[in-house]
Amino acid sequence: MTSLSAFLLPLLLAAGAFCKISDLPPPCPSEIYCHGELLKTVQINSPYPDSKTFVDMKMKYSVPETLVHFEKMMNSTNQKPSKLDVEIFLNATFDPAGQEFEDWDPSDWTATPKFLDSVVDPDLKAWGAKLNDLWKFLGRKIKDDVKTYPEQYSIIYVPNPVIVPGGRFREFYYWDSYWIVKGLLLSEMNHTVKGMLSNFLTIVEEYGFIPNGGRIYYRQRSQPPLLIPMMEAYYDKTQDLQFIRESVGTLEKEIEFWMTNHTVEVDKDGKKYTLAIYGDRSSGPRPESYKEDYETAHVFATEEEREEYYSELKAAAESGWDFSSRWFILDGTNQGNITNVKTRFIVPTDLNAFLFWDMQILSRFFHLLGNEERATYYKNASATLMEAVTAVLWHEEVGTWLDYDLINEKKRDYFYPSNLAPLFTGCYDQSKEADYVQGIMRYLQKTNVMIYYGGVPTSLEHSGEQWDYPNAWPPLVYLMIHALDRTNDTFAKELGYEIAERWVRANHKGFKETQAMFEKYDATVVGGYGGGGEYELQLGFGWTNGVIMDLLAKYGDRLTPDPKLGDHDASVPQNSVTPALIFLGLVVASMAL
Repeated sequence: MTSLSAFLLPLLLAAGAFCKISDLPPPCPSEIYCHGELLKTVQINSPYPDSKTFVDMKMKYSVPETLVHFEKMMNSTNQKPSKLDVEIFLNATFDPAGQEFEDWDPSDWTATPKFLDSVVDPDLKAWGAKLNDLWKFLGRKIKDDVKTYPEQYSIIYVPNPVIVPGGRFREFYYWDSYWIVKGLLLSEMNHTVKGMLSNFLTIVEEYGFIPNGGRIYYRQRSQPPLLIPMMEAYYDKTQDLQFIRESVGTLEKEIEFWMTNHTVEVDKDGKKYTLAIYGDRSSGPRPESYKEDYETAHVFATEEEREEYYSELKAAAESGWDFSSRWFILDGTNQGNITNVKTRFIVPTDLNAFLFWDMQILSRFFHLLGNEERATYYKNASATLMEAVTAVLWHEEVGTWLDYDLINEKKRDYFYPSNLAPLFTGCYDQSKEADYVQGIMRYLQKTNVMIYYGGVPTSLEHSGEQWDYPNAWPPLVYLMIHALDRTNDTFAKELGYEIAERWVRANHKGFKETQAMFEKYDATVVGGYGGGGEYELQLGFGWTNGVIMDLLAKYGDRLTPDPKLGDHDASVPQNSVTPALIFLGLVVASMAL
């Protein structure tokens, strides 16, 4: 391997990691929502349990008037306002969070979507209908007032209604929307989906990429690039080629953003490979988690170190995994705590697999549009990226793809469901599928992740962060199921089904007990909700609903709720010897011969 600085320093210079602090832009220009003394004073005084609450509130006055009110409050308190002083100021100058929306009743919603016809079990069918109802609860339309007075809001105006995740997440989120779109299409809400996609396309044209979520304080970071797969899902359902024709140029801008701003060169066996990483290009703490970032940064001695730490946190937020041991680097391991986050120095398997997928889909789109030159360009680009993923991230001796540590120039040999992302997107030599599948099946047996009936844990690390053990997250469970199912291997497909069966039953049990869908679940407690991280458990929940709808549509002719499920600890399974699990054991035994 070459030295770290040889290939990483130019990227970090471009991203602002080693620039002077004064050269780094704030997350957005707003002196209210993104940087400045008002933001710092309010957030440090913690008027609300959740730091996100304040930056989601609407100003009652213009920005200059609001700053005048703030200055008066500061002067009257000798620049040292109490928490009560701050609360009085906020009540006088801001409206409560969530004032950006108006009631919206989707015109394309139907009470009886056809996918429910394939669900045989009556309890699961009734549950699927209730999840279909939740789209109306999670739907939002932004008021025209936001368009007229955008500076008084933190929300990014979009013309078409959106489906939000739920709870504290009052705005659209980028990668959440993939699973929301999958569910909406099953609910036959094609018009709503097209509107959401049109919103994203408008945002790409305005900002050059899609922000993490629909708030201005997210403007300097994105999330996993899944717009192009969303467009493919919409096209496959509607055959709306004209929409693809109108949008394909914008889709190219989205992928160009990633390949221009988020890549590094890795030298492996004398050859250089270009791979993508997550990053950030702004100064200061995350506005929506200002106090948390500000306080944890105190362990660093210099302002420069604190700024780099803030960038690492925002890069982790860009990954969607905020936070996880996956991004910790301590003495070459994934141990440590949040202050050891080094997201910008880790090459992620899933990001590169998603970009490969994007390129493959763009090649398909251009072929459909009759532009064989661009189709070939993206086909070749995807082949180049697949070669890099294979050379740097695939490890035959482990039997899976692994993230890569740029600092220590080594593989990160830890279980995360994202390790299977290249299998999910087809980012491997299809002629060698049997070898890859055997490796993956052997790997899953070794890691022992199939012992949990509450879901596949996000990691095996007890870090206390929400993207770690024992939490199981819907998009990652979906990725594992479909990664295994998309192979041509009978046992891999059956294992995918078993994961799906456990997940559906656990989610169903949780819903029956609480009448709620959770953002994340506890893999060790069937139907139990997840925990950890910076904020309280969120209900709703957009991607959870979409994943369950997808699994009901796919396996509804086989799935049944298990009335006995939950009577035992989820980590001590009963009757768990299944054909696929037996096969896992046979794979390991054969490898020992």
